[in-house]
Amino acid sequence: MVTGVVYLVGAGPGDPRLLTLRGAEVLQRADVVVYDRLAPAALLDLAPRGAERVDAGKARGRVALSQEEINRLLVDRGRRGLTVVRLKGGDPFVFGRGGEEALALAEAGVPFEVVPGVSAAVAAPAYAGIPVTHRGLAASYAVISATLAGGAPADLAGTAAAADTLVLLMAAERLAEVCTQLIAAGRPAGEPAAVIASASTGAQQVVTGTLAELAAGGIEVDPPATLVTGPPVALAGSLAWYAPGEPASPLPAATRT
Repeated sequence: MVTGVVYLVGAGPGDPRLLTLRGAEVLQRADVVVYDRLAPAALLDLAPRGAERVDAGKARGRVALSQEEINRLLVDRGRRGLTVVRLKGGDPFVFGRGGEEALALAEAGVPFEVVPGVSAAVAAPAYAGIPVTHRGLAASYAVISATLAGGAPADLAGTAAAADTLVLLMAAERLAEVCTQLIAAGRPAGEPAAVIASASTGAQQVVTGTLAELAAGGIEVDPPATLVTGPPVALAGSLAWYAPGEPASPLPAATRT
């Protein structure tokens, strides 16, 4: 039986230029691209003109395909002998459900490869001038999802003290509630904190303050957004290097089709 291969590709945090070389390579020879809402649209142009493009994006109140339908689609196209790219925002194995898709492919006997991507867990702080570790300030960091399956809030009581710096993904819609939970769980109310929305894109927005100030409410950011709290956040003012208003450079010619 002829079998294709499915590449689970991390598209990075938002700037299409942060796609890895391996990701660009497999996109350029894809027969099918199954893409998420957070995957940069410009990356679809790297696929051959005749490639099938399938929108599998999910957002609150909108689901193009269920996870089960996505799994079946990947298995079906792989069994047809096609080269399939499953393009996902961030990294496939960091809150990306890439493990579920890899399991479905493994159970179906369809070969697959994981192409890691740059996760917003490190890219969002970096684009805001925040090192997640810094000698003398933070020797550890932890990555936590602020929102669980079905939109349920995460129980942060057991993880609030897990590391010197906490990075919380999917925090935009529950920002004040999450900060309040962290303070209740033992994080200092005066600890520096920042929320970064649309990291690495021209629409990037950074709001800094203390956990107590962010918990007070009144701050509105659109998803996707990343919350960072810990001593290194105090460096953001000195290390801010990214100017979101500047036009992005085009993708390198070597990665265009």
